[in-house]
Amino acid sequence: MINKILLAVSGLGHAEEMMKMLADVPSLKEAKVSVLHVVPKQNSSDLMTQKWEEGGKILANAIQYLKLDPTNVSSILREGDPKLIVSQVADEIDANLIIMGSRGLKRLQSILKNSVSQYVFQLSSRPMLLVKDDIYVKRINRVMVAIDKSDAAENCLDMALFLLRDIKGSELVLTNVAKNATGKISETSGTSAEDNPIFANAITKTKTQGIQYRCITSSGKPGEEICRLADSNNVDLLLLGSPDRRPSIAKNLVDIDRLIGASLSDYVRVNATCPVMLVRTLA
Repeated sequence: MINKILLAVSGLGHAEEMMKMLADVPSLKEAKVSVLHVVPKQNSSDLMTQKWEEGGKILANAIQYLKLDPTNVSSILREGDPKLIVSQVADEIDANLIIMGSRGLKRLQSILKNSVSQYVFQLSSRPMLLVKDDIYVKRINRVMVAIDKSDAAENCLDMALFLLRDIKGSELVLTNVAKNATGKISETSGTSAEDNPIFANAITKTKTQGIQYRCITSSGKPGEEICRLADSNNVDLLLLGSPDRRPSIAKNLVDIDRLIGASLSDYVRVNATCPVMLVRTLA
């Protein structure tokens, strides 16, 4: 399911640390990793040369830090707008996963501060793993998936099972949050939560893989509850489905699109205290 990973590095943040943790996941041992650094265009040739040299060092340091099998890793140094180049390279190598650092900016801040990760997420249909600068990256063992009836949530479940299937002692936390008008929290776990039919397919698939699991049902404000549950259950990675709700005519109006409403995925990517993998419904 994941055999081509694009790791975008800037010399800052925890994206490299996240990749290092993923490299220990048995199902990813043979994955090909392309490490990308993008050099923005400069006003002078001298400055451009300097930035290319700095970019080469950033790539070399990242690859040295990762300590991956040399046959499974390659470096890519490109010039241009990082927002566009990351998406372009992901398409070129047909990446199954994009890993990027994220400053955890809210919508308007994302526009004003030119957020690369938010822009790429808006345009790409590929799964993205966002790693905020202010979180602690841990070894992958406990993964949480937000379950609903969407195809994107089903893709998240399959991705989580793929990651956990050969990790000894791993655990999958299945959660479903029902929205209520008051925002008051109501949580149920254990056997009674398993009886919720929303989990039936997920439980069947998880049992088939022999992976330990827990079910939690809750109600409240979905974004806040998902973040709270991820934090209280000490999860190492949160997977969230993010169906593409935009009409095709708005695909290229990224900045305008970000100003319209507030999506669940936007709230979670900003407020979660663990790395977040956002998965769209793939065509």
